[in-house]
Amino acid sequence: MPTAKKTAPQDKTADDAQADAQTPPQTPEQTLTLNGETVTIQPGETLWELVRRTGDELPHLCHKPGYRPDGNCRICMVAIEGERALVASCVRPAAPGMVIDTQSSRPRRARELVAELLLADQPRAPHDPTNKLLRTASKLNVTESRFPAAHKTNGADHDANKSASGGTSHNGHNISGDPAPPAPDFSHPAMAVQLDACIHCGLCVRACREEQVNDVIGMAHRGQGSKIVFDMDDPMGHSTCVACGECVQACPTGALMPASVLDETTHKRTATPDRHVDTLCPYCGVGCQVRYHVKDDQIIAAEGRPGPANQSRLCVKGRFGFDYGAHPDRLTTPLIRRDDAPKTPELPSDPEEIRARFRAASWEEALDRAGNGLAQIKAAHGADALAGFGSAKGSNEEAYLFQKLVRTGFGTHNVDHCTRLCHAASVAALMETIGSGAVTAPVRACKDSDVMLLIGANPTVNHPVAATFLKNALKRGAKLILADPRGQELSRHAHIDMRFKPGTDVALLNAMIHVILREGLADEAYIRAHTHGIDALHKATAQTSPEAMAPLCGIDAETLRAAARLFGGAKAAMIFWGMGISQHAHGTDNARCLIDLALITGQVGRAGTGLHPLRGQNNVQGASDAGLIPMMLPDYQKVIQDSVRDHFADFWQTELAPSPGLTVVEIINAAFDGTIKGMYIQGENPAMSDPDLTHARTGLSRLEHLVVQDLFITETASYADVILPASSFFEKDGTFTNTDRRVQRGRQVLPLPGEAKPDWWIIGQMAQRLGLDWGYETVADIFAEMRETMPSIKGLSWDRVSREGSVTYPVEHEDDPGQEIIFADGFPTDDGRGTLVPATLSGPAEPPDPDYPLILSTGRLLEHWHTGAMTRRAKVLDQLEPSPAVYLHPRELARAGLTAGTPVRVRTRRGTIELAAVPDRHVSMGCLFIPFAFAEAAANLLTIAELDPHGKIPEFKYCAARLEMVTSPAPTTNA
Repeated sequence: MPTAKKTAPQDKTADDAQADAQTPPQTPEQTLTLNGETVTIQPGETLWELVRRTGDELPHLCHKPGYRPDGNCRICMVAIEGERALVASCVRPAAPGMVIDTQSSRPRRARELVAELLLADQPRAPHDPTNKLLRTASKLNVTESRFPAAHKTNGADHDANKSASGGTSHNGHNISGDPAPPAPDFSHPAMAVQLDACIHCGLCVRACREEQVNDVIGMAHRGQGSKIVFDMDDPMGHSTCVACGECVQACPTGALMPASVLDETTHKRTATPDRHVDTLCPYCGVGCQVRYHVKDDQIIAAEGRPGPANQSRLCVKGRFGFDYGAHPDRLTTPLIRRDDAPKTPELPSDPEEIRARFRAASWEEALDRAGNGLAQIKAAHGADALAGFGSAKGSNEEAYLFQKLVRTGFGTHNVDHCTRLCHAASVAALMETIGSGAVTAPVRACKDSDVMLLIGANPTVNHPVAATFLKNALKRGAKLILADPRGQELSRHAHIDMRFKPGTDVALLNAMIHVILREGLADEAYIRAHTHGIDALHKATAQTSPEAMAPLCGIDAETLRAAARLFGGAKAAMIFWGMGISQHAHGTDNARCLIDLALITGQVGRAGTGLHPLRGQNNVQGASDAGLIPMMLPDYQKVIQDSVRDHFADFWQTELAPSPGLTVVEIINAAFDGTIKGMYIQGENPAMSDPDLTHARTGLSRLEHLVVQDLFITETASYADVILPASSFFEKDGTFTNTDRRVQRGRQVLPLPGEAKPDWWIIGQMAQRLGLDWGYETVADIFAEMRETMPSIKGLSWDRVSREGSVTYPVEHEDDPGQEIIFADGFPTDDGRGTLVPATLSGPAEPPDPDYPLILSTGRLLEHWHTGAMTRRAKVLDQLEPSPAVYLHPRELARAGLTAGTPVRVRTRRGTIELAAVPDRHVSMGCLFIPFAFAEAAANLLTIAELDPHGKIPEFKYCAARLEMVTSPAPTTNA
């Protein structure tokens, strides 16, 4: 039968786009009649979805595409022949033979009546004149209500209306006995709660409980007294709300709104956007797609889009951390160090004192000074006296240009970026075992998993949107094995929660491997067909029984066996891990164990299976893919392989050095020793992110010439000779690759401020001054060259990624949809097999002792990103977490004779910092946790620079420390 053809609405919202994106494939076997026309039914769709698909539009308030439909607002009602009552189309499944009427007077009048009833209780002066309820009513030609209102917006409105109308509302009814209107709640710095506009649609409850699974918002009381509450009816700002803003995005009435669009006095919306830009979030590796609302070239709000990585969801950083680029500290003019301001290792605490060490310069002077300084060092000391740090917060195109500049302009492979401080050990193990450093399946593949192993990661803090998909899978019935020395929010969802002793990952994982191999839980057919090395693994784990490993890792043998049996018996299992695995001196061994665990159970290459190291920064995957690492050219082609090197030398028309370069920490060590004399650093902050900062900062201060390209005078830029003002994420065009291997299009949202320039343009200008003749005119030109050098994206054109927004590599040709789940038929190794690599037990580099009896670990906070250069300049994020703290178990705090909030001193063999003590039951006894985003208490002044021998990653997660009461000023330790 023919399908009715109509023109779909053109003015589509993000919700509309999600609804369209979720339309299932058409199967023409079954039909129904819609408004007199025969329409094909698609599997699983509701009547609301069917009507929309065929080009009509039904109003909806309590319904949001992607959410579970609830059907409580009744504004989407339709008539079904043979049924007495009208039905809510959002909850009624389409069935063959139905005769549906959406256009006759009966359903239309019913919808109009619902709109009129809902309008009755709305505030006379809407908090948001653009809200969805008002727009929906207007489309239904309903502009006012004949029905009595229950209450007014607030006491002042209530009294004024009563006085002016003799005790009647503007709707003409007596209000003297009405309940008091809900008090507004402005306790949260990011969101306003004004429940006098609430229609009890339930969207915010579903947003919080079912989408983000934060379980903060609920409906309390009964009947006329029903209302939305946060936790136990707490003010929003005092509740456990994590400020993801999902409820704000869902609310159709303005009862919940972002504070950024409200007048501070009236709390009414005064800021309405004059344009919208669809791009990405600048923070973690999840790669959320975002629509930014812009007014007068300033971002006023962010809305999640239905991208494949986030399905319209955001976290607090993506939702509210968009204003850092407009901070007064923003660099807008090139700077050159004053001749009378020599470098010293010490960092002044006063930013003005640091700024006074530089003078403004023209771009011509600054670029000449920057490029010539590096060229002179190369001429005097050779190419290996130079090094470069690129950025995982820049685009793929910027990363590609930067590594090309270092390799062809400097003449060395001394180029690296922050992957060396996060997942280098994971990449080393993945390359060694399965021949690829990329994830084998996206985060959302967990929807098909029955078991998930999460180890060394805290995704609700570091990858909050990814965590929502894990929580969705758990609510569906999947089981979680959680392994981490520190507890976390996901602990309450875990089937097995193993809080093992820090630094004993290999003991725990080898115990699980032992059980799986010896209890017949291994997939012997998969092992025979797809792996090497099973005999060596059997031998290496023969003595690692749970009974033997339990005293080492602190988890009882019964629990270790239960975890192994659960994982080994899974039909489809995924392994997720984070920097708790990789940031150790034995990080590569940790990752080897996880890969072995997946290979011996055949949990790779199928739906619901895979290995997924959660990437840290928004483009750490893309930066690595583009070659921003010292031992690999683009697409992980090895520098030491003659044929690879010859190919790139021919393509770039430049001889390439035959040996790999130095890694991040090795470069800083070489600067300290004087063998690295000049550096070019784009968007990295090693003076905050490197271990043993006293050593790192001294190394930076000893450089003869340092060029820093950044947004602010960061701690690293303080040591620069030339500072070049760069583009923030919101001022960039380009592509970014997320943790799922999705190449996504980023678009410029804001104009560049002052004299700031695009990073790719600056890198090109530096190349010119180093004798390179590049001719890139647009970002698309750079992407075109990348395609020629990177087989993984050879089939992906600039036009396609711009059109589709997100494409998962590998992409072999233009019509290739991309491969989300890879390695079903083997691995990219010489024989297509993976290698099982045993891991031996080894301890941390610096265990506790009587002088330093505690274990220090570092990491991130939900509200802050990396070294804080961006998030601490984002107003809302800094308000939420304004100051540094050390987190420790309440009993540990009491044992030290301390109370919550008191200043304490944390000391290691490398330095001392002072900060507040905060009790946290998630932190194990004997341990301390310090976020590293706070310059005034820089955690990396304390950490050890011991490196993993394979991944060359520092041991950020473990060093010996002690806690002291503050009885006198601490000595200066940032030298």
